[in-house]
Amino acid sequence: MAFLDNVDAVTNLAKNNELQLLVFRVSNEEDSAYYAINVFKTREVVEAKNHFLTQIPSAHPLLEGTIMLRGLQIPILNLPKWLDVSLSKEEVAQSNILVCDFNGVIIGLRIMSAYRVVKKNWNEMHAPDSYRLKDEGVVINDTRLEDGSLCLVLDYEKLLADVLPQALIDVNKEAETLHGYTIPQKLRDGIVLIAEDSKTAQKHLIQVFDAVNLKMKLFDNGKKLIDYIDSLGENVDNIAAVITDIEMPEMSGFTVVSILKKNPITSNIPVIVNSSMTGDNNKREAESLGADGFIDKTKSHNVIPLIISLIEKG
Repeated sequence: MAFLDNVDAVTNLAKNNELQLLVFRVSNEEDSAYYAINVFKTREVVEAKNHFLTQIPSAHPLLEGTIMLRGLQIPILNLPKWLDVSLSKEEVAQSNILVCDFNGVIIGLRIMSAYRVVKKNWNEMHAPDSYRLKDEGVVINDTRLEDGSLCLVLDYEKLLADVLPQALIDVNKEAETLHGYTIPQKLRDGIVLIAEDSKTAQKHLIQVFDAVNLKMKLFDNGKKLIDYIDSLGENVDNIAAVITDIEMPEMSGFTVVSILKKNPITSNIPVIVNSSMTGDNNKREAESLGADGFIDKTKSHNVIPLIISLIEKG
């Protein structure tokens, strides 16, 4: 579809605390909700009827099967079912497949229709506490469209963890490899601050830090992390490192990096971007703003060795 062309051209949006969302629906019902996904995570939208679906025996109920697309075998996830929406046979025949890339894991999400792409500032993205009250919650934040309609952004990392856990790193298993590292005193005595809005990603990071008995403090978005550091004044010596996601309500991770690196008080704190948007453009952008490292979310266990190496470099 034309509006997905040249998605990489919007990389510089993030440094202005902006993002572009592909808005879509999962049902033809007149009052069906609008959902959204960052266009950085999308590849294309294809008509489902044009692609033969091969079912997989004993697969997760939400894994419909696989299709072949441009030489790739792509698993198709039943997004409507995950959202408790039932599609008729006619709707399934009319539906589309949204092909996405999460940390190099290519999947297809069944949707009904792509609506359009909208540009938003991260301060227009909201994450009320009600979305975080239950572990099974699937909404991560929301925004409003021009007509006032609510548009929901889903926790796609949770969907992946639920349906395709084999596509993700086994954090508990990989965390065991961390015991062979010598932890610098600054990291052992200090604390790592983390801005991350996905509960699934938060759990992975908690497991990693618990495995080596290191202290960390979580913030649901970048603004909360920056506000906390501001409250410390010049007393930031105890901060061993900062880890930030890119996609967060109120303040993007790129803005977090820029603020910390431009401030003489915090400029020497190692800052690591931990993101599922692992394209080269995003890595270059993080580096240009002063980030000291980049970790993709399927390899969260690598963040400890990276922090160690950055501290040792001084």
